[in-house]
Amino acid sequence: MTSSEKLRLDKYLWSIRLFKTRSAASTACESGKVKYDGNAAKPARSVSVGDEYEVKTEAKRWRIKVTGLLHNRMAYAEAIKYYIDITPEEELQRIQYQAATFHTGKRRSKIGRPTKKERRELDDFLED
Repeated sequence: MTSSEKLRLDKYLWSIRLFKTRSAASTACESGKVKYDGNAAKPARSVSVGDEYEVKTEAKRWRIKVTGLLHNRMAYAEAIKYYIDITPEEELQRIQYQAATFHTGKRRSKIGRPTKKERRELDDFLED
């Protein structure tokens, strides 16, 4: 890759897997959820190695530094080599705290079905 290569910001954010679709990345840029130097970045902005972006997704507020230009979507293990996550420690702690305190009432996946006894207790609890 040469340094003169152009890569749109929305395509880059999609290819490094911060967004599920390119249109979602584009919409995030247009609505001001992606910032470069504190200013909203447009979806057509050219990405350069060394740029730092603040990206607000549903899951967390990212702060990333571009280390390489990725034109096509790849497996997550490959995609993470094209940026450095420089998200502040307070943000990471906030996310962990939210995950620990948030409870939907649903059972966690992959821990098996309830036993007959647990099911009876659940039924008794829901009837009250």
